[in-house]
Amino acid sequence: MKYQWILFDADETLFSFDNFSGLRHMFATHGVSFEQQDFDEYQSLNKPLWVEYQNGTISAEQLQTRRFQQWSDRLNIATHTLNTQFLNAMADICEPLAGARELVAYLHQNNVRMGIITNGFKQLQHIRLEKTGFLPYFSPVIISELVGVAKPHPRIFEQALIEMGNPEKHQVLMVGDTLESDVLGGNRIGLDTCWLNHHNKLLPENTLTENKAPTFQVSSLKQLHDVLIQN
Repeated sequence: MKYQWILFDADETLFSFDNFSGLRHMFATHGVSFEQQDFDEYQSLNKPLWVEYQNGTISAEQLQTRRFQQWSDRLNIATHTLNTQFLNAMADICEPLAGARELVAYLHQNNVRMGIITNGFKQLQHIRLEKTGFLPYFSPVIISELVGVAKPHPRIFEQALIEMGNPEKHQVLMVGDTLESDVLGGNRIGLDTCWLNHHNKLLPENTLTENKAPTFQVSSLKQLHDVLIQN
């Protein structure tokens, strides 16, 4: 196999990330029936904060607290507390994506090393790796909150390579579901990249000019498994 290392994004690449269900689960503990309209309102605040975080204009702590400010005011519960409860709820409902277990087993059997680079938060990562049985197979696990920058910033990828022992870049493949962070970030430092395009979206017209063109494009981890067998 060409690749000696596969670096994975976490959310919606290895693990399901149904934040609507996680929020409903969390708010139910406060006697709140969290509905689609509430989720849409939450996302109208949450999504721009993630863009700011990835662009480096706000910190991980600012993202995690600001997204719950409205609910903090309504329920008179600290934003930090709500965020902690949300991440715990997400850990409770976390499951690997279809094909993840088979792919991890195949790579491990073929002596391919695996790591994770995630813009997610430290509270969630170890718990769900342990819960899913994936913990022994992934090292390093690089978390933007701990590095201080988020994908696509080169430093988070450089930190991963350092902890991997600085392998040859042509032996490393970065896999993720987001062009703007996973593919762009991997491309910027010279890695091959794979876009996990769950919904068969068209590549944007500016993909080439903005360095977002992936080396491979797949719609599922099963398809990625097939691509890796051929490469």
